[in-house]
Amino acid sequence: MLLDVAREAAAEAVGCRADELTFTSSGTRAVHTGIAGAMAGRRRTGRHLIVSAVEHSSVLHSAEVLEADGGTVTQVPVRRTGAVDAGSYEAALRPDTALACLQSANHEVGTEQPVAEVAEVCRAAGVPLLVDAAQSLGWGRVEGDWSLLTASAHKWGGPSGVGLLVVRKGVRFAVQGASDERESGRAPGFENLPAIVAAAASLRAVRAEAGQEAVRLRELTARIRARVPELVPDVEVVGDAERRLPGTVTFSCLYVDGETLLHELDREGFSVSSGSSCTSSTLTPSHVLKAMGVLSEGNVRVSLPAGAAEADVERFLAVLPGVVAGVREKLGAPVPATAVPQTADVLVDSLGKRCPIPVIELAKVIGTVPVGGTVRVLSDDEAARLDIPAWCEMRGQEYVGEEPAERGTAYLVRRLS
Repeated sequence: MLLDVAREAAAEAVGCRADELTFTSSGTRAVHTGIAGAMAGRRRTGRHLIVSAVEHSSVLHSAEVLEADGGTVTQVPVRRTGAVDAGSYEAALRPDTALACLQSANHEVGTEQPVAEVAEVCRAAGVPLLVDAAQSLGWGRVEGDWSLLTASAHKWGGPSGVGLLVVRKGVRFAVQGASDERESGRAPGFENLPAIVAAAASLRAVRAEAGQEAVRLRELTARIRARVPELVPDVEVVGDAERRLPGTVTFSCLYVDGETLLHELDREGFSVSSGSSCTSSTLTPSHVLKAMGVLSEGNVRVSLPAGAAEADVERFLAVLPGVVAGVREKLGAPVPATAVPQTADVLVDSLGKRCPIPVIELAKVIGTVPVGGTVRVLSDDEAARLDIPAWCEMRGQEYVGEEPAERGTAYLVRRLS
């Protein structure tokens, strides 16, 4: 009885029938089950999957498994704001397309996606659309004629270990692997009933206050978006300024080690996260920031929880400039150049040095070459492939491209001003 009541409450929040909703052990499991089942159910159509370049890693990992098993995947690019274009999905559709996936909002930068428009394009082609609604479901229903939906309870403040998978009636779906009678065979094993009940109750609770709280948090994040560039030089605020989640704001700081910046903010009492390569165990740039073509170094994601106080936002804005300045000083970040131009071509050897050192060394020497002169930066750090072009766009210099080198890669920059 408790399970049925929880399912009905969750289905009401999603906007689906109760018998279309399955509780899973996590949002990731919901994604993996949803993609595998939808692809298998439409195997006669083909084995082509469409995803956006900024999907959650759970979606991209499912795509990798499909490719390893002989399927094909098209990755749709995004604009600099992080949003896809519905026309790009339409162009990616093929006769053998079995499924398309699109997040409702991005987990790193908060940009909301045009789900309804993409769903219409997919519907016209007879292709189901799976929507990863983990980031947005706590704020409201996902609009549009989607076919499958996934979500994770901890994203709206519920307990960890509970996910949602919705499969609309009429969508061809074949459960993969061993199953049992529970949850329509889509989530084998005994349900975590206390967590499921708590997930449904918390979703109903946050939804009751979502409208009013969204307005308040949107004003606070808009304040951060506007004031951070005023308070801290050489900062790029990323993500769509209008179509975004209410409580998320992301920015990147030039000449800053992201991990050090997060540690220093933590000392001041602020728990923030980052998509920066410097905070990754693999030292590779965030795939989201890379797809957007924005700066990855010194990246900070501020996620304001429900009830976040205005005073805390103001204190964050007061503390941030000093923290960034301190990190830049430790790293030897450049000051305004006073050097007299001497040579038309300069080589910077940054081999073996990690983000943001290659960009710092580039910034230090760009003023020593005349307008029209070039700087070649040698680097074996993967982040340089993203951060050097982003630095050029921010500083009004020309990124010429990359060249092969005996070690690493040579990135060529031409001085324009």
